Amino acid sequence: MNRKELAPESSPQAAYGAHLRKVREGFAWTQQEVADKVEYASSHMSAVETGRKSPTLRLSRRLDRAFGISERGESFERMWREMKRGSLLEGFPEYVGYEARAVELRLYEIGIIPGLLQTPEYAKVLADSAVRRGTITPEQGAERVQFLAERQAALARERPPMVFVTMDESCIRRNVGGRDVMDAQLESLVAFAELPNTLLQVAPFDIGERRPFNLPVYILTMPDRSLMSYAESQAQGHFEREGTSVISMLTEYHQLQAEALCQAASVAMIKQLRKGTL
Repeated sequence: MNRKELAPESSPQAAYGAHLRKVREGFAWTQQEVADKVEYASSHMSAVETGRKSPTLRLSRRLDRAFGISERGESFERMWREMKRGSLLEGFPEYVGYEARAVELRLYEIGIIPGLLQTPEYAKVLADSAVRRGTITPEQGAERVQFLAERQAALARERPPMVFVTMDESCIRRNVGGRDVMDAQLESLVAFAELPNTLLQVAPFDIGERRPFNLPVYILTMPDRSLMSYAESQAQGHFEREGTSVISMLTEYHQLQAEALCQAASVAMIKQLRKGTL
């Protein structure tokens, strides 16, 4: 049997693969046994272990469950988040680690549809645009789209969280990807608003200075009712666990909801935009 020597110092991807091999061999499992437990092809697991393929968030979480190391410092999800720091804003990989376990999510976005509500086509247009501008590589663009799909899938669980979304009016008025992409995206927003665990509101332009946020804001409520927040600017993100600033941010979010359109009026605005009558 050929055994490829690993060079964990060569890249984060190689370090991940070396850690996977070390843990697997510690359990005396074969690659096929690991593949069966995480429901991936053995060839895929071999490629990840030897650094030829990048791991995903979904695979990392399955590995943590299979090896029973989710709560320990050397978890695969933690390594994956560390790898992503190169293509995601600071603090965001850490935020995502909690997002999938939150019981309530409160999202506010300006200019673009919030990621968790984006259709694959809309997300790809944004990623491709960043690639053309030279902000990210084509590989990072593809990873962003895949990463978003995994975040969305993580929320489709047996007991899904409550998701409160307040969007600035600019989110639905900004044309991204042309008529067909936008029409499908707006249709998806209407479907989202019909779910029993969601609340969708549009903050119209005319609330003016009463809008408390000038940057995207995400607030999580965890099962123990602790709060966490993530906010970002054009080039910087900041993740914060429960504290006075997070509580203050939650208060401002409630003030924003009071100023925003109710869900029925928000959905009506979206439908009018789809018809081209607004």
